[in-house]
Formats: sequence, structure tokens, C-alpha cells
Amino acid sequence: MKTLKPALTALLPKKQILEKLMLAVILVLGWHTLPKVLRTIEPTAALLDAGIWQLILLALFCYAALLQLSWWLLQRFWQSLGLYKLTDMVSLFKQLTSWQQLSFFWASFALLLLAAIACLAAIV
Repeated sequence: MKTLKPALTALLPKKQILEKLMLAVILVLGWHTLPKVLRTIEPTAALLDAGIWQLILLALFCYAALLQLSWWLLQRFWQSLGLYKLTDMVSLFKQLTSWQQLSFFWASFALLLLAAIACLAAIV
């Protein structure tokens, strides 16, 4: 009986997983009940298209594919340049002094902000 209790607790999901699952259930229930509530309040309100779930699923697939492709390209790029592995880079970053880490964070933020501004400028 002593071995059965840890085995049963290992099968139960952790608290964080339960919280995420509860949030997902609440969001799905809200997705289905909110249009009905909205129609009772405002009868002329339009309903959402049922095909939106396919768009969300397609967006998730595209996101996962692009994420995997960009990670693969980054690995190939690092190998072609002969750079360190990612774990080695993290350990080298942790060896930097605090002001060097802070300046690296600020430079990364500035480049990210500049890229975002360039993307917005390209749209306009």
C-alpha cells in the first residue's frame, strides 16, 4: 500500500496544469454561452462564424511550424559560423558582470524596439 499512494499521486496532474485546464474550460464555455447572452440583450447582434475554430487551429499549426523552422535555421546558422552551443552561451552570459548583462539587455531591447518600429514603418 505504501507504493500505491505515490504511484496514484504521480498520475494526478499538478496544480498548474489543473489551473490551465480550468481556464480553458471556462473560456470554451464562455465562447459558447456569450453569444446567446448577447442575443438576449441585443437581438440584432450578429453571431460569430463557426469556422473561426479552423482559423485558430491553422494559426496554431503555422505558429508551431514557423517556430520549428526558425529554430532549425538558427541552429544551422550557428553551426556554419562555428559559434558555441546555446548552453555554452548561457553559461558565458552568466559569467559576465552585472553591468555587462544589463547593457546586453538594453541593447537587445533597443534592437527589438527598432525592428518593431521598422515593421510598422514598412506597413505605413
